[in-house]
Amino acid sequence: MRIGDLAARAGVSVRSLRYYEEQGLLVAERTTSGQRTYDEPAVDRVRLVQQLYAAGLSSRTVAQLLPCVDAGRATEESFALLTAERDRITAQLAELTAARDRLDEVIAISEHPTPEHCPALR
Repeated sequence: MRIGDLAARAGVSVRSLRYYEEQGLLVAERTTSGQRTYDEPAVDRVRLVQQLYAAGLSSRTVAQLLPCVDAGRATEESFALLTAERDRITAQLAELTAARDRLDEVIAISEHPTPEHCPALR
């Protein structure tokens, strides 16, 4: 199938598919005129890449995991990589929660200013 067909079936843009190919996440065959063509499993491959991106993984990390997917087996390294990514996301969540809590404090002060927080009220 051609790149536009794959994009439509997988629900992504043609630009995304070109990026996936650049990153080594997707392989295209080329016609004699240079057009990309893909086999049927490419649809599932693109959907998997999208799921991994939605899980917060970078293209570099996805590229590291795809050989395990292709081999049909996980390795200690892939588990370690996924665990490290989960820990990174957990740390980001903690930072975002702390930022939201600080913002809630600022909002509360803005709604009910006191002389302690607002020099204009002194």
